[in-house]
Amino acid sequence: MTPQALDALLALPENEHIEFKEAKGGFHFDKLVGYCVALANEGGGRIVLGVSDKPPRRVVGTQAFDQPARTCGGLHERLQIKVLCHEVAHPHGRVLVFEVPGRPRGHALHFEGRYLMRAGDELVPMSPDRLRAIFAEGEADFIDQLAATALDEAGVVALLDVQGWYDLRERPLPSTRTEIIDALVARRFAVRQESGLAITNLGALVLAKRLGDFDGVARKGVRVIVYDGVTKLQVKDGKDWMADSGYAVGFVKLVDKIHAETPASEEIRAALRQTVYAYPKKALREILGNALVHQDLSERGTGVVVEIYDDRIEVVNPGRPLLDVDRFIDENQSRNERLADALRQLRVCDERGHGMDAVVMHIEAHQLPAYQCRLGSRHTTVVLSRYKALNKLAPDERVQAVYQHCCLRYVTNQITNNESIRERFKIEKQNAAQASRLLREAQEAGRIKAVDINVGTKLMRYVPYWA
Repeated sequence: MTPQALDALLALPENEHIEFKEAKGGFHFDKLVGYCVALANEGGGRIVLGVSDKPPRRVVGTQAFDQPARTCGGLHERLQIKVLCHEVAHPHGRVLVFEVPGRPRGHALHFEGRYLMRAGDELVPMSPDRLRAIFAEGEADFIDQLAATALDEAGVVALLDVQGWYDLRERPLPSTRTEIIDALVARRFAVRQESGLAITNLGALVLAKRLGDFDGVARKGVRVIVYDGVTKLQVKDGKDWMADSGYAVGFVKLVDKIHAETPASEEIRAALRQTVYAYPKKALREILGNALVHQDLSERGTGVVVEIYDDRIEVVNPGRPLLDVDRFIDENQSRNERLADALRQLRVCDERGHGMDAVVMHIEAHQLPAYQCRLGSRHTTVVLSRYKALNKLAPDERVQAVYQHCCLRYVTNQITNNESIRERFKIEKQNAAQASRLLREAQEAGRIKAVDINVGTKLMRYVPYWA
C-alpha cells in the first residue's frame, strides 16, 4: 500500500469494515486478535495502526509489531484465517494496515470462547440472535423448510385454505387442482419432489387451515391472553387461546376477535347507542402485523403473544429488533423478507415502512399515550396503553409522546411547533405555555432539537434528535 492509498483510506468514515487506532507506543497482540475476530465476524475489513482515533484523521506513527510477518503468523495460528499486513512508510510516520478476511459462511470466530463484535470503540460479545443467524447460514431458511411431505394434490388442498387465499387476492378459484398447485408452487408455498408434493413452512404459516397440522409451525400461532386487572395474577374467564389459522387467511378474524376482547363502553351518538372501544382497531392491526413479520422464526417453541390487561395491550414477538427502537417510525427492515412480501401481497401488512407511522397517527387521533417498546434478552414487546389525561401522564410518557409526534411530523414533511403540540394534546390556545413546557421537556431529554435556535419562540420548529 502506498502513502497516497493510505491517505485515501483515512478519508473513509470508521464503520463495520474499518477500525483506526493510534497505537503510538505499541498495541497488545491479544487486543489485535480481538479486533480481527470482530472484523471477520462482521464480514471482513481493515484495522489501521498509527492513525489518530478521531477525525480529522492524521498519521501519528506506531511502534507496534516490528515484525509484521511474524504477527500475521501468530494471527493465523490463533484464528486459522489469513490476515495480511501492509507496512506503510508514510512521511508522517510508520503505519500498519491489517487486512482481515470475512468469516466462513455458517461459522463465527471466537477468541478465548468469546464471539466478538464491535460496539463503538468497544469489543462486545455477539448477541444470541446474531449467533443463531450465523450458525443457521448453512441451513435452508426456516420458511423454505418443509412442513409436510409426500402429499398428493388432494392432500395439499386439504391442509391449505386455498379458497381463502383466492378470496384475499380477489380472484376466482381455478377449476382444477393442478392449476391451484401450480400457483402454490410458483409462490414457494409448495414444492414438487420425487415422492410427491410438499408444503413449505412459508405456505403453512400463510395459508394453513390449522397450524396444528404442521409440527414445525404448530407453536407459531398467535396466543391471546386476557387478564382480569393490570397484572398476570388472574386470567379473565379462562380467556387464553391460540389462533390456529395461517397468518393471512385468519388475520382479519384474529384482529376482530382481539379487538372484541378490549375494554369498551357505550355512548349515545345521534340518538343511537354505540360501542366505543378503548383502542383503535387499525392501530392493533398494524402492531400485530409488524409482530408477525418481524418475529424471529428461528426461535423454537414460541410465537407472537397478545396480552390484554385492563389498562394496556402488550404484543410480544420472539427476537430483538434489527432496527434501533427510536427509528421504528422512519425506517424499515424486514427480518423475514419473503414472509413480509407474501403478507403484503395479501394486504396483511405494509412492507413500505409505514406501519408504525399509522400506529402513531391512530394513537394521536384517539388521544392515547405514546406506544412503548421494551426489549428483553430474546423478545420485543410493544405496549399500547389506554387513554390518560395529559396531567396523568408520567414525565417519560410525555417526552415519548412529543418525540413520536415529532418523528411522525418529520416523515410526513410537516413541522413540529407549539401549535402542532397543542393539537396533539388538545391544549387550548390560551394555554400555549403548557405546550412549550412539553417541548422543553423533550428537548432537555435529548429526544428532539430545534431547527434554528436563533429564531423567536413563536417561530421555533423542532425535529427528532437524529434528523
